[in-house]
Amino acid sequence: RLGSVSPQVVERCVAAAGYSVGEFAALVFAGALGFAEALYAVKVRAEAMQKASEAVPSGMLSVVGRREANYKFACLEARKHCESLGIENPVCTVSNYLFPDSRVIAGHLQALEFLQENARKYYFKRAKMLPVSGAFHTRLMEPAVEPLAEVLKSIEIQKPLLCVYSNVDGKKYMHSKHIQKLLVKQVVSPVLWEQTMHSVYERKQGTEFPYTYEVGPGNQLGAVLKQCNLKAWKQYKHVDALEDEEEAE
Repeated sequence: RLGSVSPQVVERCVAAAGYSVGEFAALVFAGALGFAEALYAVKVRAEAMQKASEAVPSGMLSVVGRREANYKFACLEARKHCESLGIENPVCTVSNYLFPDSRVIAGHLQALEFLQENARKYYFKRAKMLPVSGAFHTRLMEPAVEPLAEVLKSIEIQKPLLCVYSNVDGKKYMHSKHIQKLLVKQVVSPVLWEQTMHSVYERKQGTEFPYTYEVGPGNQLGAVLKQCNLKAWKQYKHVDALEDEEEAE
């Protein structure tokens, strides 16, 4: 869709990034993964993560905090609460860094319920459960690691034709083995999206910001960019292929 409307945009593109599973799309766009192989890997990943989700009652909590909010301390107290309930080795940790003062916390349901009930104590302005089935991007997803690792070993991965930034460390992928390793690690690691935005748009003062295109349904990443970097957001556009298909029909 973007290529047909603005082929010059695709030709001049210098960097790509994808949020969580969107990282596979970014790597396909950059020529590192074939479309069919990436789709198969995503299918295996989704099924394995769903299976891991069913093993433990867990979920994800979207949190907007005040400046004083200490997310690590809140998670520590929520884990202690779980231990008092007899839950062994409980999980409660930041799983997604979205923008300043906005995080997603994931883990055992009892921990997330504790945080919701004590939101004011931890300086959370908002704490809302997300409609997902598990604690993605935490160690509760460890059962999904091996199935995805096996699939990625069987897929030919090329060096990207342009810079692709990893969710795991917010830095550029260096080579094919690096991609293989970090795509697996991403399943059990927090999504460092806020840090990725800083890496992508870091530039000397006075340097112009590039055009940014969000491709796909929804413009949530644009809203996040606005919170992370207002100057970069001013050059942002959203492209939704589904909308155009509906108009054509």
